[in-house]
Amino acid sequence: MTALFSYPARYTITTRWEDEDVYGHVNNVVYYSFFDTAVNGYLIEATGTDIRKLDAYGIVAETGCVFHRELRFPGEVHAGLRVEKLGTSSVVYEIGLFQGDEDEPAATGRFVHVYVSGADRTVTPVPDVIREVLTPLT
Repeated sequence: MTALFSYPARYTITTRWEDEDVYGHVNNVVYYSFFDTAVNGYLIEATGTDIRKLDAYGIVAETGCVFHRELRFPGEVHAGLRVEKLGTSSVVYEIGLFQGDEDEPAATGRFVHVYVSGADRTVTPVPDVIREVLTPLT
């Protein structure tokens, strides 16, 4: 597994009361929300752009998660991001979720965006403003 410092980009998310389930840990479905929040939050911060207003936007085509240990409320989750593949119209991200002083991730995820045009939702190239901030993460 990979430590947080080995990811070229990071995004911090605060857990919420509602994230924990009756078993006393962050519910598994919330991890997928953390992936989505980390990727899109990073893109907004890194580009300085409201990505929802671009002519093309990324839709989630695939997600996956390997759980290694529990996340808990309250606390911050540090998401490490790297780009596994930057294609013409798609991006494959690797995401590690970390909490506390742990060197190993609580979960690792795969998250795939396919870019489509806003008007007719046909597959289209990754916008230049997005490609520019993702290239250093490869």
